Amino acid sequence: MSSSIKENLEKATENSEAINNLTNHYYNKEGTEKNLKKTFYWYQKDAENGNEIAMFNLAYCYYNGEGIEKNLEKAFYWYQKATENGNKIAMLNLAICYYNGEGTEKNLEKAFYWYKKAAENGNHIAMFILANCYYNGEGIVKNLEEAFYWYQKAAEKGNEKAMNNLAICYENGEGIEKNLEKAFYWYQKAAENAYEEAMNNLAICYENGEGIEKNLEKAFYWYQKAAEKGNEKAMNNLATCYENGEGIEKNLEKAFFWYQKAAEYAYEEAMNNLAICYCNGKGTEKNLEKAFYWYQKAAEYGNEKAMLNLAVCYYKGEGIEKNLEKAFYLYQKVAENDNKIAMFNLANCYYNGEGIEKNLEKAFYWYQKAAEHAYEVAMNNLAICYENGEGIEKNLEKAFYWYQKAAENNHKVAMFNLANCYENGEGIEKCLKKAFYWYQKAAEYDNIVAMFNLANCYYNGEGTEKNLKKSFYWYQKAAEKYHINAMFNLANCYRNGKGIEKNLEKAFFWYQKATENGVKEAMFNLANCYYNGEGIEKNFKKAFYWYQESVKNGNEKAILNLANCYKNGVGIGMNLKKAFYWYQKAATEKNLINAMFNLAICYKNGEGIEKNLEKAFYWYQKAAVNGNKEAMLNLVDCYNNGEGIEKNLEKAFYWHQKIVESNKGSFKVKVELCNECKQPHSDYQWCQQCNSKRFEQDFSKWTSKNEFIDKFIQEAQLNAKNSYEILEWIPYDKLSNINYYNKGGFSKIHKAIWLDGPVNSWNFDRQQWKRWNFQIGYEVVLKILNNSSCLNNKFLDEWKYHYNCQKKSFSKFIQIFGITQDPNNLNYIIVMSYAQKGSLRKCLSDIIKFKWQDKLQLLKKIILGLKVVHKSNLTHGDFHDGNILMSDDYNEAFIIDLGLCKPISELQDPDKGNEIYGVLPYMAPEILRNKPYTSASDIYSFSMIMWEFTSGTSPFNHKAHDIQLSLSICKGERPEIMRNTPKCYVDLMEKCWDSDPENRPTITEVEYKISEWIRCIDLYYKVNKDGDHRFIVPNIGNKLKNDMFDFIKANDVLEQGESNISIQSHPQAYCTSRNLTDIISECLDYMIC
Repeated sequence: MSSSIKENLEKATENSEAINNLTNHYYNKEGTEKNLKKTFYWYQKDAENGNEIAMFNLAYCYYNGEGIEKNLEKAFYWYQKATENGNKIAMLNLAICYYNGEGTEKNLEKAFYWYKKAAENGNHIAMFILANCYYNGEGIVKNLEEAFYWYQKAAEKGNEKAMNNLAICYENGEGIEKNLEKAFYWYQKAAENAYEEAMNNLAICYENGEGIEKNLEKAFYWYQKAAEKGNEKAMNNLATCYENGEGIEKNLEKAFFWYQKAAEYAYEEAMNNLAICYCNGKGTEKNLEKAFYWYQKAAEYGNEKAMLNLAVCYYKGEGIEKNLEKAFYLYQKVAENDNKIAMFNLANCYYNGEGIEKNLEKAFYWYQKAAEHAYEVAMNNLAICYENGEGIEKNLEKAFYWYQKAAENNHKVAMFNLANCYENGEGIEKCLKKAFYWYQKAAEYDNIVAMFNLANCYYNGEGTEKNLKKSFYWYQKAAEKYHINAMFNLANCYRNGKGIEKNLEKAFFWYQKATENGVKEAMFNLANCYYNGEGIEKNFKKAFYWYQESVKNGNEKAILNLANCYKNGVGIGMNLKKAFYWYQKAATEKNLINAMFNLAICYKNGEGIEKNLEKAFYWYQKAAVNGNKEAMLNLVDCYNNGEGIEKNLEKAFYWHQKIVESNKGSFKVKVELCNECKQPHSDYQWCQQCNSKRFEQDFSKWTSKNEFIDKFIQEAQLNAKNSYEILEWIPYDKLSNINYYNKGGFSKIHKAIWLDGPVNSWNFDRQQWKRWNFQIGYEVVLKILNNSSCLNNKFLDEWKYHYNCQKKSFSKFIQIFGITQDPNNLNYIIVMSYAQKGSLRKCLSDIIKFKWQDKLQLLKKIILGLKVVHKSNLTHGDFHDGNILMSDDYNEAFIIDLGLCKPISELQDPDKGNEIYGVLPYMAPEILRNKPYTSASDIYSFSMIMWEFTSGTSPFNHKAHDIQLSLSICKGERPEIMRNTPKCYVDLMEKCWDSDPENRPTITEVEYKISEWIRCIDLYYKVNKDGDHRFIVPNIGNKLKNDMFDFIKANDVLEQGESNISIQSHPQAYCTSRNLTDIISECLDYMIC
């Protein structure tokens, strides 16, 4: 025992100072062996003597069980005694006892009280804890300003934890204005004081450039310092630096090492990251079982990411046996904590019935929840639910809304879907510019389908200016990313030199790529490349192979080519039976026009099938009706020679004229020579030079007894370039079976048989005219001109207009064969061709049921006739449904009564030239105002015919055709637009019936518009024969595309059996021309008043 201890031991019984010195010797092993029991003994002695330091130390012994059994109640007692005796350090420990409920009941208010007392006495630890109380609202109302104040006081006293928390206040603007520079300053101060959490936070500042310039190297440095001091967050962050190569060279092994270290420190985020390393084989060998283990460990610590990843393991069976029920359970557990990804995955489970019974309502609910938490993938799926009515009532507007929200959050699929909405007008007004914009955005985000659609936009000029180079660029981008239709379109660009220089080798390459990826259309083009040697050496065997494959995959064009291969022995041995088989298949099942023609040849020549002229005729006719000119020519021969059909010179002539009428110079008709003069025929079986002489020789053999009629007929015969232009004086006794047929406005119509029939050509053998239906009789119509025994030249001028129009266009006007005279009353009679269906008015009940493409075709035929009138600088003047006649198969529409809507007496009397005649609903407002007829007036009348095609009845048929209707028309009343009429059709119709003639389109403009509609609709149905409506029509503009879809939708309505209701006719609704002069005069008087 040292002398100092002896000295203190002797004095211990006398004073407190000696006791304190003695306990220090025992506690610190100064001069004697450490003895905690004796330390405790002497602390107790001194404390009982009232020494507050001894009281504090005695409490400390009880608190930690040093020299005495641990006793928190007695520790609390002596801390309290020491505090009561003024010991400032004891105040802090007393507060801790109250805070933790150690030795006394937990009491945060008293803990706060003593923390504050200790802090006010300068204890920096108490200051720090007091700040925590204010920060967390423990024992006192939360007060961030006070928290900041005490963190600052403690920090200024060197407390590194307070420095760190003070920095947090500056960083988050808590209790003080946000100041990242000051936050950085205090993190740095705390880090320099070796506080590892501050080191980690300082590193974060450097990493994110918060309060200091971004510096990944310094961020790495401080993460490393903190990690080496055992900070698990810093270990995790240090691992991330190594993983991503941030501030240090990328090193996945070291990343794995530090994730593992942090995980071993029970840091759950690191556990999750360690699992990811095992899952992906990053920095260690891939091990799904260990990945599962660490996901599970992290999940047990409540890490939501880990729970999600663990759910994925169960979902996919990675590292553990697949268990959809457990996956569902985990998704549900995390979703209940408002985790948007879990909500989304939970929705998927309900949507697909995975781990739980399928429930679209709950799927919708969780997609909605996730979407409301701003998860863009869920927004897109929520939109899909609204679009398809899955789990919720279908609502295209809400679908659009959520596609838009997701797109604005950069979800590329939603961008694409939003573009579709704009393109198709679903949930929003159609806008091709916005569709283009979103396709472009999605394409820039590498959405492959969007790239393809963007290319289509550039190719067709939809929503943007047409740009073939950009179209090619995006087809190429999409093709390189394996969009198979883009491969095909890219090949087409190379083949046709669109947007890129023509390159058949590259075209072949991409056709081949598209074919390898199953694009059916590409197989056919690949076959053509081999067949024609385009971009590859010619190879008929491979061409045949790919035609065959193309046929197997449903390509219709390939059927015809395959048949040709068999017929000509190209790439395969010649086999006429198989050629016939494939021609028949293409013709009967696919309606291929060229196949019909080839099938007819097979039947005609007995190739691959027994010779059958009737069937040959049948297929020539099918092909001819569909526009095949070669078939038309062969049909002419069939009718001329009576092959497969009864001989019929009229129909032979008809089909020859159809060739001439439709010929654009690409198809050459063989020119025959006249047997007499050896000069080329002027037209089919007609030599104008020789025939005009024959007619002239016969002028003396007939007369009408009217010089004007004789001259009219003679001039026609001398100038006729073909039999269609011939007019004859027809003896009345050559007409038989004359029967009443109908009544026009100012004439009666009879039917009759013309025993001779019309002239066809000259028979050189018999030296007489060949005639249609000679000796059998030819059915004609007789238009009896009342009170016409004396006709003047003015009246004949009107018929000359009709005749001249007839000459200019075969098959668009009723043919005038000639004139005869009734010997009983001396009335002259116009002999005309007979239209079996009668007037257009009689056919409306059939026409209303037509598909729109057929209605438009019929309208076009009417337009083409009216166009001839207008191109001849004429107007019709009485254009209505009674003056248009229909052929038996609706293939032809004939215009009649050109300019002949008045009684003969008035046509010949100059004093009655101002009388106005017509059918009121078809008369333009300006005519009702007594203005002269113009071509625009005929356009107005045509608009009424357009309307009839939508209603199946005549306009204003339910109203009296009187002064009131006349006034209403002048004021702008028009027939009611019928339901389901395509908008574009309505727009054109309304332009045609505009009150101002200047605003109406010309006949050429109307023809162009309707022709374009026909072209697009026909193409649409051609490329979508399978009925799934997925192929687009190329090379059409935005407006035309919209119009096309209007008609297609209207066709769908027709298929559903909807039709317009017929209306009962008013007894004063007149359908034939009549004198309207008085009504118009009265109408003018009303308007003047």
